[in-house]
Amino acid sequence: MLLPDSGFDAVAAFYDALARLVYGPALQRAQQAALDAGLPPGPVRVLVIGGGTGWVLGEILRRRPEARILYLEASPHMLARSQAWLQQHAPHQARQVVFRLGTEAALQPQEEFDAVLTFFFLDLFAPNRLRSIVERLYSVLVPDGRWLLADFGPPSRWWHRVLLWLMYQFFGFSAGISARQRPPMEAELRRLNLQAQAAGQFFGHMVQASVWRNQ
Repeated sequence: MLLPDSGFDAVAAFYDALARLVYGPALQRAQQAALDAGLPPGPVRVLVIGGGTGWVLGEILRRRPEARILYLEASPHMLARSQAWLQQHAPHQARQVVFRLGTEAALQPQEEFDAVLTFFFLDLFAPNRLRSIVERLYSVLVPDGRWLLADFGPPSRWWHRVLLWLMYQFFGFSAGISARQRPPMEAELRRLNLQAQAAGQFFGHMVQASVWRNQ
């Protein structure tokens, strides 16, 4: 039985290469900017949801070598690639990362995190599902925690709209994502009384990074 949101199995083998082909280094630079601007100091507890193939693990551990990370991923193939990445690039830190197959529903009641990372994740969901995801993730964020966001911003140019339309067509067909257009992710974060600090814009302002905290 397939897990919800596990459709990225179909693109796991070429996802990173496709992202680089279309956007160059912009997606990775946005994630780095969010981490530089918002990752709390010290031995932080970090939740990464929908982290893809694992590249971001190295970025977190390089900045916070003592971090404890829960890597939550609904795609078994993406999860396996992330585990392989860690074993290859940072095996000495493998005990600091817990890999868990599942969606936000797999979070445990007692778990809490200093930082929640949603990098190119919230854009995948239709508004109703997005709201339930955001609420569940917010429930495990400590009161003074930080929500790090890197994603596609609201389209402001014609070519933004064309690229986003193509992206939603492709991933709707190949991965079965529920969104058909960019959902109101910022509005959902503000609804929870979170306030944004901009962290950078990339790829002609189409890709944006920000850090969200309680007001």
